[in-house]
Amino acid sequence: MSIIPKHEVFPNTTYNVFMSKLTKKTAEDIVTWYNAAKRSLPWRDTGNPYDVWLSEIMLQQTRIEAVKPKYALFKKELPDIKSLAECDDDHLMRLWEGLGYYSRARNLKKCAKVLVDEYDAKLPADHQALLKLPGIGPYTAGAIASISYDLPVAAVDGNVLRVLARYFAIKDDIRNDAVKKQIEETMCDIYAEKQPSGFFSSFNQGLMEIGEVVCVPNGAPHCMQCPLQHKCIAEQKNLWSEIPYRSALKERKIVERTLLVLRDGDSFLLHKRSEKGLLAGLYEFIGMDGYISEKDALKEAEKMGAVPLKIAHLPEARHIFTHLEWHMHAYEIQVEQIESLKLDHCVLANKKELASLAIPSAFKKYVDWYSLRD
Repeated sequence: MSIIPKHEVFPNTTYNVFMSKLTKKTAEDIVTWYNAAKRSLPWRDTGNPYDVWLSEIMLQQTRIEAVKPKYALFKKELPDIKSLAECDDDHLMRLWEGLGYYSRARNLKKCAKVLVDEYDAKLPADHQALLKLPGIGPYTAGAIASISYDLPVAAVDGNVLRVLARYFAIKDDIRNDAVKKQIEETMCDIYAEKQPSGFFSSFNQGLMEIGEVVCVPNGAPHCMQCPLQHKCIAEQKNLWSEIPYRSALKERKIVERTLLVLRDGDSFLLHKRSEKGLLAGLYEFIGMDGYISEKDALKEAEKMGAVPLKIAHLPEARHIFTHLEWHMHAYEIQVEQIESLKLDHCVLANKKELASLAIPSAFKKYVDWYSLRD
């Protein structure tokens, strides 16, 4: 990949970002732009730190438009930290269904319990205290601290990395933690100065907003709308397609899976996965690694104590996780007296009952096939 040579902009540096920092005037321009152009979002400007926390966790690796309806339902069902801490695990997973990365939901509840026990069911207005809470990393802590409490701390997500990498024409790999740290240091003078009330909240959100709607990740940036346009080196040198540089992730491992959908009329047998590991604690159709024949599928059903009556092929499906890809084919096996099956970690449910269980999106094709969400 052709990236701007270091000597053209920042000579004699290990990382380009060592040489420059955002100025007070640039920060003020970002704040002014944000306050005039910010979008209306359901979690924005509510004055409730819970809303900031919940939205930031939901938005991790998930599009805003996908989050909006899930956020609204979640807040309706669990309006505060106390209700989240007391929520039944299955109900919590059902509320999270469709967002993926279910460990986020489990960590939300784990953190909520700590907040109830130690912080009177409130998020602390202290950056260091936030960092010690379960499931809250540096970015989320910075976002809560700055957005909710206007504290002078950085909140650097992928949007901010992209905006500042282009602004300073940073050629280095932004997956490198050292590069991220130095990008944060480009803002250190801003956080060191006394600023008007609400400044840090608007500044951090402004950088995020520029990355969301102006300096976008896919496609050409809308530079004419950007408050950083006239000082952005990537814009001046037409480098937006080359910056930021992000090294490739490891190639996904492909795993072949066979699903057995055992049913008796409108009754389906589901398995609850282990509380640890992939899709922990969620419900699935009984499955196994590898592709097996129709004959072997019937044998597997018999091993479970079922009496198969009929077998049919279902459509194949694929699901992509971060570092893993499932290639699934499935059999529907109609059995008699399914209620007599006594299998560990399995439940029997009709369509109405299934609607209350958390079935991950990996099985969406089969959920849709049977219209289990009617």
